Amino acid sequence: MTLASMTGFARTQGISGAWSWAWELKSVNGKGLDVRLRLPGGWDSVEAGLKQSAARALSRGNVNANLSLTRADPEVSVRVNEHVLRTIALSVRRVAEELGAPPVQLESLIGLKGVLEISEAQESEASRMALEADVVAGFQQALSELAAMRAQEGAALGLVLSERLDGIAALTAAAEANPSRRPEAIRAKLADQLRVLMDTGASFDSDRLHQEALMMASKVDVREELDRLVAHVAAARAMLVEGGAIGRRLDFLAQEFNRETNTLCSKANDVSLTAIGLELKGLVEQFREQVQNIE
Repeated sequence: MTLASMTGFARTQGISGAWSWAWELKSVNGKGLDVRLRLPGGWDSVEAGLKQSAARALSRGNVNANLSLTRADPEVSVRVNEHVLRTIALSVRRVAEELGAPPVQLESLIGLKGVLEISEAQESEASRMALEADVVAGFQQALSELAAMRAQEGAALGLVLSERLDGIAALTAAAEANPSRRPEAIRAKLADQLRVLMDTGASFDSDRLHQEALMMASKVDVREELDRLVAHVAAARAMLVEGGAIGRRLDFLAQEFNRETNTLCSKANDVSLTAIGLELKGLVEQFREQVQNIE
């Protein structure tokens, strides 16, 4: 399965009968899948089906889909209501004769209410069904293009994440090989700390000294942290190969990377190991930021 980003854009358009339509789909990062449709009035019946299609194609992200519809100038029919016109004309003529007024011209009666009947051609049910089918097909096409763009961006993100994992693995290996982790270095460090402890003048029995030595040794031992970092790198690489909707799991691993790196820095018994830990923290943060874009 391919790796996908949660950001993308797609636009499709077409003509169906007297209508021109266009879809615009935009998606950004989100904790789950949230599809918001902006449809013209009278199109609510298709909303549920469109959201189901989006749920089948996408796993995460905030998706905004906007449908715009434009109708060409409709056919107009004009009809003279002869009955109304005749009735008005007769009434006007009778009044004019009674008053001795000049006869009224027919043209002046045409504009009276009810004389001219102007109506637009009604859209047939077949035309409406064809338009609806074309609009739904256009959404499917836009959805496919959006998913393709997200996959393309996901592939680029996969390369970036792989580079960050390579860097984390290299720094983990450098921490493993750091001279401060050698037994003789740890013993020397412990000896110095015990010497400072003894110079305080306090009296310690042998058992207490042994306990203090064990505690000091455990504080500088980063074996477990390094092992877990190695394991986390392997797990993250396997997820990248697996692909699909792995964003949440990668985000969890990023948190684990951060936890182990913080512990490594706190346990470091030498400035060189601390420097490696701080560099690790920077790479882990970069990894975490990029993971936020993964579906």
